[in-house]
Amino acid sequence: MINFLNLEYFLVAAEELNFTKAAKRLFISQQSLSSHISNMEKEFDVVLFNRTTPLTLTYAGQSLQNRARQLLDLKDETYRELADIKDFSVGQLVIGVSHTRGRIILPEILPIYKERFPNISLKLVEGNSSELDNLLLHGEIDLTIGMLPFKVENVETVPICAEEILLAVSDMVLEQAFPGRLEEIKEQLSRHVDLAVLQECPFLLIKKGNKVRTIADDMFEEAQITPRIVLETENIETVLALALKGMGITFYPKMFVSGHKEIMKRYKMKSPLNLFSLDHPKAHGMLAIGYHKGHYMSQATREFIQIVKEHL
Repeated sequence: MINFLNLEYFLVAAEELNFTKAAKRLFISQQSLSSHISNMEKEFDVVLFNRTTPLTLTYAGQSLQNRARQLLDLKDETYRELADIKDFSVGQLVIGVSHTRGRIILPEILPIYKERFPNISLKLVEGNSSELDNLLLHGEIDLTIGMLPFKVENVETVPICAEEILLAVSDMVLEQAFPGRLEEIKEQLSRHVDLAVLQECPFLLIKKGNKVRTIADDMFEEAQITPRIVLETENIETVLALALKGMGITFYPKMFVSGHKEIMKRYKMKSPLNLFSLDHPKAHGMLAIGYHKGHYMSQATREFIQIVKEHL
């Protein structure tokens, strides 16, 4: 009979390849951990670890490591499904979202959700697009909110609303790059944004792994230019605040535009910030919820998606 506790202990030992470190991580004694591993080896009649320094997995250990995570995931999904069937009175919803997008979307949704389902525990996991895709793949979050496409396999998507990425340029940057031609360049950019025209300007970019950065990089590549990047950060509000100060040009989601006046007020900024539409298909996309179609979808997740569809 499979002992799930033994499987959990085995996985930690397989990750650490050191019984002392694994036992410390599990808050048990090394002797207790060794006993659990020995019991598994007796049950399966195989050796799971080569007792070398450092430890290594045998072929049987490698095979069990692959299966153990699947078995534990299946156990977790089974418990969640049975809890839903019971009465949907308790549960947990883990939402993956970027910090800034969460600030815009979640205040519209979570109060409604919590009022309807007060006994559902909510957990937010914040990260960039790549991090959230990876967490979704491994079942560490129930759903993620972001721009399509999600770069992970077996994801079902629910479109929410249109999203557009804009180019944010202050008058100061344009005046420095094009002395005496400010209005001419602004009028030109309002008709069509040609990044080649701006290639000598400084750029402020979100770090790689974020959807906005991926879109920007694709556009730079198609325009066959190498941007002069003066700063990279994970925080999109930081690049906007610096763009307002005239430090460079950045890319900014239209959904967040309502907050840029708040940033101007907070930092006592008066420099005009121009927001130009980008004549590029990748800058015009769809915001969506993504969930792993290979994992059990809890009732808590279904209800959250329904509320988002109703109110966004």
